[in-house]
Amino acid sequence: MTEKQPKIKNNTLLNFDDKWEDLLENDHFVKVFLSDVLEDYIVKQRWYGGKASTLKYIELAEYFRLQKKGEVYYGLILEINFKEAFYQHYFLPIAFVSDEAFAQEDRILSISIKNQSGFIIDATNLEAFRKVVFERILTAIPNDRTKVQYHKSELFKDLTYESSRFMGLEQSNTSIVYNEKFVLKFFRRIYADKNPDYEMSRFLSEKKEFENTPAYLGSINVIDSDNSNITIGLMQAMVPNEGDAWDYMLNEFHQVFLNLEHKNINIEDLPEVEMFLRLDIQDVPPRIIDWVGLNLFLKIQTLAKRTAEMHIALGSEFEETAFTPEHFNGDYTVWLKNRMLYQFQNRLNTIENNLHKLDGLALELASEFLDKKNSIRKRFVNFEWTKLKGERIRVHGDYHLGQILVKEDDFYILDFEGEPESTIRDRKVKQPPLKDVAGLFRSFHYAIYATVFNNDGKYQRTRQDKFKASELLYRYLTGVFLGTYINEVQQANLNIGYHQERIFILEYCLLEKAVYELGYELNSRPRWAVIPLKGISDIINQ
Repeated sequence: MTEKQPKIKNNTLLNFDDKWEDLLENDHFVKVFLSDVLEDYIVKQRWYGGKASTLKYIELAEYFRLQKKGEVYYGLILEINFKEAFYQHYFLPIAFVSDEAFAQEDRILSISIKNQSGFIIDATNLEAFRKVVFERILTAIPNDRTKVQYHKSELFKDLTYESSRFMGLEQSNTSIVYNEKFVLKFFRRIYADKNPDYEMSRFLSEKKEFENTPAYLGSINVIDSDNSNITIGLMQAMVPNEGDAWDYMLNEFHQVFLNLEHKNINIEDLPEVEMFLRLDIQDVPPRIIDWVGLNLFLKIQTLAKRTAEMHIALGSEFEETAFTPEHFNGDYTVWLKNRMLYQFQNRLNTIENNLHKLDGLALELASEFLDKKNSIRKRFVNFEWTKLKGERIRVHGDYHLGQILVKEDDFYILDFEGEPESTIRDRKVKQPPLKDVAGLFRSFHYAIYATVFNNDGKYQRTRQDKFKASELLYRYLTGVFLGTYINEVQQANLNIGYHQERIFILEYCLLEKAVYELGYELNSRPRWAVIPLKGISDIINQ
């Protein structure tokens, strides 16, 4: 950053006489740092989630030391205020380095402290900082009552620091890989409460011993001036894997569509199946097995089993109130309807403002959405809790193929933060477990249609035939998933309701998820808006 760096009259960098350990108590430094420097720096960071809004000003909400034996780093909680009259909080750890050759791409500010010139950088770029954090978690004491509270599990012991590196590719958070065995996730967008990812990870790992999620190893929480407990870091075991389930399914589905040609399959001859019909693999007709392949159905069964086991663990708690199952009630219904109507109106406005970006099938489906807006709205308010007998539990909340790792013939579930658009309070509301199932089904739908749209010209079939094949594939995969999932949860006595109730909740949550996705696609990649629009059309017309 050079364009707004503070200068004094002789054209040298501004010098502060405070020691680095006291610099955050200098009001002049804080003012210069926040207004002249960070505004430019923040908006360029991948983890900054306010790019669609206009930054007004930044305030330093809290700061604290992250230190060990004389090594001092600062953790900043920045309050970003927007011209649209809302704010967000972000975590930024900072370090001072004097090495001219260091971190040339990651400098926040050139500065002189007690006549020693150097740079303030994001501390995660500094191995010494990463080592300090690792060792502070490793040496954490029980019942820590200090402002910065480190915690470790029984699994995280008898270790020494060996190495650390960025995991890379992340957007909203920053993850550090330690010793090629552990991952510390620094949360960048933070909330005045414990992060759901921390809560769920620790609960599933420590209390329920759920093995198909990265094991909880430790955390860093900060007690702010309002006595709120804020999660800034989560340490977990690193799961060796072959990538996520999204890429895995894209490859599988591509082969499924190629099989139409290779096996000379007549789509019109393929047996139909009812939506949401519970299927075992032996219920799937041989012609469908021949087309899709037995292996894919076996993988879907495994994924259904792991999803069921996650929900069984989350629904089997009767002491810790944050995880105790609850029945449907009027308060939940009011919350749900208000939330859905707000989201729905937002999507209506987004479609109307973005129609000019759409053409072809997407424009056709968007017009249908607008034409049928009243009937869709009625479906969202037609939520009658008195008819529902199932239970609500803490759920994943943002469950899709990208949140699942593939390891050999198994699946591992991660990232329990919840929907990015939701408030931290809303993410912790207990929901029907089928909300997660619906999220995964929408992800299947996405992956199937993304395969069709991204390989246009590679499959020698009409669009109508490809859509028919897509619908058949979707119905058989979801049917096999439901067959395994429902059997598992019922054997464990997790109450997900009677048959018609399950179908109602699935359809409701599928529509909710597709409408949610629509807003993201129209704002971020309008070319993909056709996929949630197709999902909405399928639901409202079946």
